[in-house]
Amino acid sequence: MSVIYTVAEVRKIEQAALRDLPAYTLMQRAGQAAAQAALRLLPCPPHSAAILVMAGPGNNGGDALEAAAGLAKAGAEVVVLLKTPPSQLPSDAAQALVRAQKQGVHLMPPEQFPEIDASQWTLVIDGLFGIGLSRPLDGEWRNLVLAMNAMPCPVLALDVPSGLDADTGTVVGGASGIAVKASHTITFIADKAGLHTGDGPDYAGIVDVAALAIAEHYLPAPNMWLNQPDLFGEYLQPRQRNSHKGSFGDVAVIGGAPGMAGAPILAARAAAKCGAGRVFVGYADNPPAYDNAQPELMCRHAADLDFSSAVLVVGTGLGMADSALALLTRALDALSWLVLDADALNLLARQPQLHAQVGQRQHAVLMTPHPLEAARLLGVSTSEIQASRVAAARSLAYRFNAVVVLKGAGSIIARADGAVVVNSTGNPALATAGSGDVLSGICGALLAQGWPQWEAALAAVWLHGHAADQLVAQGVGPIGLTASELIPEVRLLLNQLVQERRQPAL
Repeated sequence: MSVIYTVAEVRKIEQAALRDLPAYTLMQRAGQAAAQAALRLLPCPPHSAAILVMAGPGNNGGDALEAAAGLAKAGAEVVVLLKTPPSQLPSDAAQALVRAQKQGVHLMPPEQFPEIDASQWTLVIDGLFGIGLSRPLDGEWRNLVLAMNAMPCPVLALDVPSGLDADTGTVVGGASGIAVKASHTITFIADKAGLHTGDGPDYAGIVDVAALAIAEHYLPAPNMWLNQPDLFGEYLQPRQRNSHKGSFGDVAVIGGAPGMAGAPILAARAAAKCGAGRVFVGYADNPPAYDNAQPELMCRHAADLDFSSAVLVVGTGLGMADSALALLTRALDALSWLVLDADALNLLARQPQLHAQVGQRQHAVLMTPHPLEAARLLGVSTSEIQASRVAAARSLAYRFNAVVVLKGAGSIIARADGAVVVNSTGNPALATAGSGDVLSGICGALLAQGWPQWEAALAAVWLHGHAADQLVAQGVGPIGLTASELIPEVRLLLNQLVQERRQPAL
């Protein structure tokens, strides 16, 4: 499984390893890994490739110089733009420069850079700044990034695209900042949250991790991971032949205020297609007789449902009326697993007196806020949530003693003990009305089938995102993909995962 460490943790790992390893070892390993990644990206043999390496003033620049040496040794034509005078390089980076020059790497004077033909390069390597950048790129550094971003060839970033915060996934400097838009990133020692959440995916491209052969005893116990089926695979169990609908639990979706009747239907359809034994739709307003597209759903007045006999998915199209608040309060009192979404979260934000009740429930809560809903719950701005998505999700999980899914690019799943998983599936096709309702229905279905909250949240988010990825790969979206189109694809993926898990090892 892919472990994620913060910048501070990576620094400590580096320092501990360097106390025991010969000098320059980690830089050599990083440079070699980068060179191998670069060779894999070349569309032609190395001797036909022209590679431009942007080397910065620190150890990230040293990694780039070491990569340049390896690429030149492999036969590529390698040109390095080094803005920093060689005499001012750190010792390891200076050693890498010597090695690069011995391999025939050409150093380009910075003043010559504006005159080059951007189309002549097969690949560009970004080794300007790594994980330690704390100030926005300006002046000549900004111009170099602008030039890189305009180049038509692939761009490989080392460790993290220059200008991107490795922890938060924000561009350093905010709206006025700038970062390299890489097609690929090779990150060192461990994965970084900022490569997968917020703006990170738009800048990092395809991410590969080079662990640099650091011994396990240097690595702290992790509390952050990248989401993947290994984290929830033990619950992907085939169904027993001797089963009945009661074996797979009931889900009751509570919502459907006037004008929003479709939201609970989407959640309920998702719950049914993801395996719940029975699905009820409890309407805050007058219910329809049945769902014409999926008549298996049982549509009722919410007030008539037994809230203690099913997993409750509350908030999809619920509205903000007093009657909606009464339904939420009743749900919080019920002895049932609870998924809170949409208006249930907005009602909670308006009713601080209910916060303690959420945290003290016998059956804890799974919450699925988008950034605006999270901001309302924490009493901050949406921009503050997006500036530190991991911290925001942790804060919500701790405050409500809940499993929290902070939705968005690189959804964050957090629990009250501080554990965090960053999701890397999904794409802009999910930015459509009803997508979140589908996610809450998937969560409800897995809980009804006996999954623990944590694993149910991880699986639901992964499946939801991967379904969108699969549909886009088939040409369905991202533009115009609708939430209802996700549901059969999620069902297909869930069954495929179960089937893969039951295959005996060869």
